[in-house]
Amino acid sequence: MTSPGSIYTSASGLHYQTYTARAVDCNTCTLVGQCLRGPLKPNDGRGRQVNRFEPKEKDPMHPSERMRQAIDSPRGRQLYSQRIGTVEPVFANIRHNKRLTRLNYRGCKKVNTQWNLYCMVHNIEKLAKTGCGQQAR
Repeated sequence: MTSPGSIYTSASGLHYQTYTARAVDCNTCTLVGQCLRGPLKPNDGRGRQVNRFEPKEKDPMHPSERMRQAIDSPRGRQLYSQRIGTVEPVFANIRHNKRLTRLNYRGCKKVNTQWNLYCMVHNIEKLAKTGCGQQAR
């Protein structure tokens, strides 16, 4: 039996508290159908046991947290709103026009090589459409 209010630490380092209700407490609760999967056992005496985990402290230097702060700024929102017009067409072109719906290889080196080749083809097509590299006559 755990003592109420005790704080424990999980294997992954998270802190949590365990609460155990009595069966009589669960019988009078209106939410018992949402909480318990099956009927209460009358001779068990126990109701529901719940673990409440405390939220992790946010590390301001973690890359995800830094990105979240950057996107939540007014300048970040303005830049992110332009993403649909700058990045998404590239992926759409590679997926639909070049028909790259899945990568054909396994392993980081091979996948990166295939992805880089498709990106080079995309960039060469952009250069060809703008006429870059052609000599003026």
